[in-house]
Amino acid sequence: MGFSCWGCVCLENIRETLTRYMRKHNMNHSRFSELSGINTGTLSRIIKGSNPISVKQLESITQAMGLAEDSLFDAYVEECFAFAASIRRIRPFIIKCAELGRLDCIERIVPRLLDNLSYVPALFEVAEELFTRKHYQAAALLYDNVSKAEKFQHSERLAFCRYRLFLIELGTDLEKNYKAAMVFEDYVNRLHEADQLEALKRLIDVLVTVHKWKKVDELAEEMLRIAQIQYDLHAGGMEKKPERPIYFYILYALLIRSAVCEEYKDYEGALQYVSLYTAGGSWVREDDEEARFLINQFVEWGKANTYLYQLWSGESAALHNYADFVADHPEEIFVALCNIVQAANQFDFDIDGILERFKAYIPFQAIEGRYGQYSNSILGEKYAQFLSDLAVYKFNKSPENTDNAINLILEGLDFSVKINSVRNMVTCMTLFEQYRDFADQEAKGKFKKLASEVHRINAEKNVVPISFV
Repeated sequence: MGFSCWGCVCLENIRETLTRYMRKHNMNHSRFSELSGINTGTLSRIIKGSNPISVKQLESITQAMGLAEDSLFDAYVEECFAFAASIRRIRPFIIKCAELGRLDCIERIVPRLLDNLSYVPALFEVAEELFTRKHYQAAALLYDNVSKAEKFQHSERLAFCRYRLFLIELGTDLEKNYKAAMVFEDYVNRLHEADQLEALKRLIDVLVTVHKWKKVDELAEEMLRIAQIQYDLHAGGMEKKPERPIYFYILYALLIRSAVCEEYKDYEGALQYVSLYTAGGSWVREDDEEARFLINQFVEWGKANTYLYQLWSGESAALHNYADFVADHPEEIFVALCNIVQAANQFDFDIDGILERFKAYIPFQAIEGRYGQYSNSILGEKYAQFLSDLAVYKFNKSPENTDNAINLILEGLDFSVKINSVRNMVTCMTLFEQYRDFADQEAKGKFKKLASEVHRINAEKNVVPISFV
């Protein structure tokens, strides 16, 4: 026989549905051919089971019968294997399933197809097509199955699948992002050098949000090493280009290392890195619009950070210099406000005028852009911290007017829960307990509700819950 018994059943299922419809409506082949646009001879061979059904033909049959677009998808899963499995027929079906959200069909197809490992490269290409089309969950199913099929190969394709899965998993939940980063980290050095650079940047951006500064510095050092080698080796251009120009990764690695120095309060070291990433114009070979834009952007960041490091050193004159500088750079204002509030709490600066000046920039807003210094996850974490820092400033500035400060703490806790920032949850809960006596019953009720949510999150992660007496 040309196909197995289960194959016969599947053929009967799809074809019986069609035959039953034609009998019910007293249709011959010619009439249904007119409705569906399928050639009469082809239709006859389909019904007899001598021809496989293409996805285009499936769509025509379904539409002619007046059925929902995915009504015959379950039966078509078996149709895919009734004749010799063909990636030419299966690929458009997988894509159609992704478009219509029928991930269940994809889950049934892919493992069976991968019983034959020769299909691995083709399925990887389909996964890439789905990723490009932003059908991320469908793509993830394929990447996951391909990586399982290649788990003993230690191949670049395996590493790239894990990289794609890491990118797909990234979202607003900082702890989940961190776990995804830790799973992927073991694969990053197996990627092609062009992919390694962007992968390292993505890892760094995740680790910054959870304040893993030692690891951030290690990865930035590795990014710098790889980027410098590749930039020196490929003066004429790389065969496979990274997502951004190679010199960008050199400058970004230096920027990150200055941020690490800042975190450790080594402002002299931070300024040394500032001098390096603002000097791109002296060594970057490219002279196109993109290069000029990026070099200038790092120079601008260097100016802002120089004021910032002066501010962190307690120089009060830097406060208004910093504010005046970022006033001309709106994309930097929110982050500057985060830094200014922290400095005000540390050095007892009066920043009421600055807060009023930039009040329109205080609500958190996601940003769009390819070369921004801060990803949306980093900005989200900064906003959660900003709310608690601003609450402390309000308490210190006006101990007699605490309602606003209490509300800021609760807003910060609520936002921290939404993005699952454990560090900021602890900060906000600690602050609320510190100032509990200033809270009214409504505020205490909100805190109790949010605290319950924190305990639920911790219980799901099987960690010791945050608790206060």
